[in-house]
Amino acid sequence: MEIPREHYLQELRDRMHNGMVKIITGIRRSGKSYLLFQLFRKELLAQGVPEDHIICLSMDGLENQKYRDPFVAYDAIMQQIKDDSDYYVLLDEVQMMKQFEELLNSLLHRENIDTYVTGSNSKFLSKDVITEFRGRGDEVHIYPLTFQEFMQVYDGDVYQGWREYFTYGGLPRAVTLKTENQKALYLARLFHETYLRDIIERHHIEKTEELDELLQVTASTIGALTNPSKILATFQSKTKSTISINTIQKYLEYLEDAFLIQHARRYDIKGRKYIGSPLKYYFEDVGLRNACLGFRQVEETHLMENILYNELRYRGYSVDVGTVKKQERKEDGRLTTRTLEVDFVANLGSRRIYIQSALRMIDDEKRAQEKASLLALKDSFQKVILVRDIVPNYHDNDGVLTMNLFDFLLHRKPFV
Repeated sequence: MEIPREHYLQELRDRMHNGMVKIITGIRRSGKSYLLFQLFRKELLAQGVPEDHIICLSMDGLENQKYRDPFVAYDAIMQQIKDDSDYYVLLDEVQMMKQFEELLNSLLHRENIDTYVTGSNSKFLSKDVITEFRGRGDEVHIYPLTFQEFMQVYDGDVYQGWREYFTYGGLPRAVTLKTENQKALYLARLFHETYLRDIIERHHIEKTEELDELLQVTASTIGALTNPSKILATFQSKTKSTISINTIQKYLEYLEDAFLIQHARRYDIKGRKYIGSPLKYYFEDVGLRNACLGFRQVEETHLMENILYNELRYRGYSVDVGTVKKQERKEDGRLTTRTLEVDFVANLGSRRIYIQSALRMIDDEKRAQEKASLLALKDSFQKVILVRDIVPNYHDNDGVLTMNLFDFLLHRKPFV
């Protein structure tokens, strides 16, 4: 079963011959190697690139252990370069090579070599790449399957597909498994035996129970405002742990570096400034989030919000949580100020969209509740409510667009 992943292929097409190393990052098992060695290689062949001008080296596996020596790998690559025409070097799991930075720098000096690499997020993080290849590395971050990609291979209707997607997520291997039990077992084992183990080994963590507890607390609060102080209070109330707030902050950074979670900062829309704390955390894959909790807290409302956050990031938006203050007059005539929340402030270049996520809007009271924060904004940027219920897409008299979730996720309809 081949999942096209056209979005990422276009990302790679747009970066061909740009004079930089193309670095594919992302959570483990999200399809980085498949994208590079299968889909992109096929793309190059379709463009007419001779097969012997595509040089593929993988660093994992005993049979490839010799290539972990940068000098051996460099010699192997140079032996295949026969002329001055363009060659494409595809390197997988490059973090397994010692001094891989020196190899990549050497390849950069060859004008007829276009280099693409993948690396396990456990040791090859985006911040490492930025530090080592400042101005010379071009990162392509790959996410698990979006709902649209998921439905390309799902055999069922959109409602069944949606329930399976918000339960088991979009990791390609999980999507191809036949039964729900197989999916749940796969995600649970992957979470504990791969992702957690990677973080523990990379950062030499000894108090593994505390890391696991932190993950469960974070998974339980997706879409809710939190910060290390709140998490510390939860630890103190539920366990006898002596974990410090500094350790919690470090662990959260480790989880973000491993692409397991991402954070959205609060943004004061009228004040045009960021608010330091609290934040919202979202999981890169909701299936892993559910596996972390043993599939005990599968709340569609919060998972829909998490999926929308990931979708916006996938489409290239930077995403914040918006706040806006609104003055209201009480019955006694006194003015009071209330802080309202905008689920997402999505920015792409000069474009901005304010988005509310609503599972359903059953009556006028619910609609007024969802619109309140949007109506408190007096600028001209697009204001949208995304609803999982089947509703027609329409603009109301206040200029707010109500859009059906599936139109947004599946058909990529623009906000107009």
